[in-house]
Amino acid sequence: MAVRDIRLFGDPVLRTVCTPIERIDAGVHALVADLCDTVAFDGRAGLASTQIGYTARAFSLHIDGVVSYILNPEIVELAGEPAPTGEGCLSVPDLWFEVERYPHATVRGIDLDGDEVVISGDGLLAQALQHECDHLDGKLYLTRLDRETRGEAMRRIRASDWF
Repeated sequence: MAVRDIRLFGDPVLRTVCTPIERIDAGVHALVADLCDTVAFDGRAGLASTQIGYTARAFSLHIDGVVSYILNPEIVELAGEPAPTGEGCLSVPDLWFEVERYPHATVRGIDLDGDEVVISGDGLLAQALQHECDHLDGKLYLTRLDRETRGEAMRRIRASDWF
């Protein structure tokens, strides 16, 4: 449908806990189209609904050149030892920090037909699944930083030209 503007740090919608999608209608189809259109650029691995101003529980992925989506995702498995992983966010441009993430993640949800979808993977896919589910729970990756690093992130955000 359309490429949407990305909401930036400070926008209250980014702290909103998303509501589950109970009825798949034309609005949900439009949301999924917008999520997929907006994530389908180089350097974008995932996009949560809040990042384009919606509060329905949905996100899109763009991993290994493949764009996909999931509705009502919930993490059902995290495996391995959490390790520091370099991470950024479209809603916090130009910042990159080490965040503790599990090396394997599995998410369960539904598609536009209401059929169950399970997405499971390692590496970047596992990281994106955790990052996007955090968004749907109203959390930015900055909340996962230790106090000192979060302070540095806030200083850099305040000094940015986009804030």
